[in-house]
Amino acid sequence: MRLETQRHLFSIPREICYLNAAYMTPQTIKMQEAGHEGIDRRANPWVISEQDFFTDVETVRALFAPIIDAQTDDIAIIPGASYGVAVAARNIKLDKGQVIVMLAEQFPSNVYSWQRMAAEQDLQIKHVPTPSDGNWTDGVMTLLDEYGEQVGLLTLPHCHWSSGALLDVQRISARAKTIGAKLVLDLTQSVPAQHFSVQDVDPDYVIVSGYKWMMCPYSISFLYVAPRNHDGVPLEENWINRLGSENFAGLVQYQDAYQPGARRFDMGERASFNLMKQTVASLEQFHQWGIGNMQDTIGGLANDIAAVCERHGYRPVPKAHRSNHLLGVSCPTPPSPEFLASLRDHGVYLSVRGTSLRIAPHMYNDQVDIVRLEEILASI
Repeated sequence: MRLETQRHLFSIPREICYLNAAYMTPQTIKMQEAGHEGIDRRANPWVISEQDFFTDVETVRALFAPIIDAQTDDIAIIPGASYGVAVAARNIKLDKGQVIVMLAEQFPSNVYSWQRMAAEQDLQIKHVPTPSDGNWTDGVMTLLDEYGEQVGLLTLPHCHWSSGALLDVQRISARAKTIGAKLVLDLTQSVPAQHFSVQDVDPDYVIVSGYKWMMCPYSISFLYVAPRNHDGVPLEENWINRLGSENFAGLVQYQDAYQPGARRFDMGERASFNLMKQTVASLEQFHQWGIGNMQDTIGGLANDIAAVCERHGYRPVPKAHRSNHLLGVSCPTPPSPEFLASLRDHGVYLSVRGTSLRIAPHMYNDQVDIVRLEEILASI
């Protein structure tokens, strides 16, 4: 169900038309208040109990898991996408000469760890070439057909970070399993605005950076680890991830065993008190809206914006291959710095990636914003 605009929950001035969720989302007023509450508590450490190191973290884990149809024990709390990719790279072992498949011009956080891994394990990296029509899926399938069982790993997004072109990850996963290849997905630019279920796709690892579509504070992100990989090796050996760490008096009774599930992969100092309070507020808001309602609402806004762009000679990725929420739009002429400056002068905020506009609405946008965008596109 498409909801009415939720702009009243944010402190966004009416003159601002912010269509840049793929860059960073604003936070709700409630999130701001929760952050201040957390800062105030940290200023008075005598009010922070030992249990407080665990309570909000476990709430966050439980709130995030159903967004991707996972179990609470499958979720680790991490600081950013590159951390999650590094965890996956540390735990995936391939044979010499095997192939890693990724997209051309993939976001670098999901590239550099694999480049290091390829150099250290003597692997090949093969890039899916950029399709002219936005159909990345067929390009991935072509590489899988070409290299077959030589492919050991696919590391992909759900949609391309600059164009919003969607990949059929369920189809790709099914093909990967026939050749025994691992699958790592970076869903930073899709969750929760694009439907995704680990039950349907069965990836090995899923990474979601929190400060974009998730509206979380910077430095709070999420890692899904498939149950078959729960016994892997974490990046760091911090105290709170070990079994029995709730007992502060017994911490020097060193434990070989970890906390259950994917908790061994949690970052150090995960309990950051103001950030966790804000993250709880964000995830609770998603569940109040309803994840399906969010996707319908953001998708409806994106479709309205696509129609506006087409009326004025701007070409979005074809509907058959674009994501629900993120629009990569080709311009009649390459956008200049003056073009972007003119948008900002009129209070319109979006991104330029390469020679395209990247337009990314969220729950705070409304028809007033869309009219504003159309006026400025028509006038420039």
